[in-house]
Amino acid sequence: MKKYYQLNLQQLGTLGVDFVLYGIVRVLISVLQTLPADMGDKLCHSLAWLVTTGPFKIRHKITKHNLEQIFPDASEEDRKRLEYAMWHHLLLMVCEIAWAQRRLHLTNWSQYIVFRENRKTLGHLLSRRPKVTVTGHFGNFEVGGYLTGLMGFSTLTIARKLDNVFLHRWVERFRSAKGQHMVDKEGCAPAVDAHLKNGGILTLLADQHAGPKGCWVDFLGVPASCHKALSLFALSSNAPMMIGSTTRITGSPMRFEMSCSDIADPDDDPDGNCASIKSLTQWYNAGLARDINKSVEQYWWLHRRWRTPPPKIAARFAKSENRRAA
Repeated sequence: MKKYYQLNLQQLGTLGVDFVLYGIVRVLISVLQTLPADMGDKLCHSLAWLVTTGPFKIRHKITKHNLEQIFPDASEEDRKRLEYAMWHHLLLMVCEIAWAQRRLHLTNWSQYIVFRENRKTLGHLLSRRPKVTVTGHFGNFEVGGYLTGLMGFSTLTIARKLDNVFLHRWVERFRSAKGQHMVDKEGCAPAVDAHLKNGGILTLLADQHAGPKGCWVDFLGVPASCHKALSLFALSSNAPMMIGSTTRITGSPMRFEMSCSDIADPDDDPDGNCASIKSLTQWYNAGLARDINKSVEQYWWLHRRWRTPPPKIAARFAKSENRRAA
């Protein structure tokens, strides 16, 4: 009985801390929502300086390691500038998420959004076939999901629950405000299968590390482990896979380009991209890399995308590299 009460007290204490953090975040978001776009942009520049050059260096070692791997020929000064630009983008992304529900509506979306390859994309989205859309921690993917719902397309997204239950519910309310439904990645397969069988749209963040047993492919020139389920969802349901992105353009807040840069369709696959899980995984990683190379400052270089591969995988990649060099 004593242990039971101790456990309950610990849970209450954790909930109390979570609620205080939630309250602080909500107050900060409320303040951000009142700021004009130009003032928010200046604030993000100042905060980016604090977390890169200033005293509060956040995830600096991971970011530095990633940039050294991906851009080995860049100077140290160039990598520092890219780290600063990335942080400015991330902070501005938070502002844009806070502004979206209050400033972005069906009556004024054309002031904020430019669509590229919209006819081809709409042709697939409006079909009765299932669809799988992949993107990465690139651009403002949260606003992209909101915009997709705003345009009338209901989607299903797999996401990990946040540890803070109050923040999780709040983020989920934002994501589902216009028809984006969320499922936890644990035990999500039945819900995903049912959604795709009904001709639904599945949206996925495709650049999550999948551990040593994942599908290892080249991503931006470095081996990366990918979840096999992404390609499996598309191939098992005969669904076209689309590579999408929502990138900031003109260097200004709240100005985006939504695009679909490439599509792999199992029913029309002359290049064999849908031949296997490995080939489809390599295909979408190559497509994401092309998109990221157009706006490298809008990628999350601070997350641990690249890990050390198992010895056999490392040897295979080294052998392929030597073959290319020869």
